Amino acid sequence: MGSFSIWHWLIVLLIVIMVFGTKKLKNLGSDLGGAVKGFKEGMKDGGAAPEDKAADAAKVSNAAAADKTTIDVEAKQKL
Repeated sequence: MGSFSIWHWLIVLLIVIMVFGTKKLKNLGSDLGGAVKGFKEGMKDGGAAPEDKAADAAKVSNAAAADKTTIDVEAKQKL
């Protein structure tokens, strides 16, 4: 009673194709594939992100230290 034969699945597939159409099913499949691909890329990039952020922060702090034209407003007011 709980198992379906191949004929049941073919009938269900035929009804789904008739209701949604092949174009919508194709778009749904490509969207789902793109989402899975994006998720996998995000999982790979997630492990490397903290190292990259630390390197970017070091570059910003080095650039600020090398910039001699910065004026400290509070120090100028104290004079």
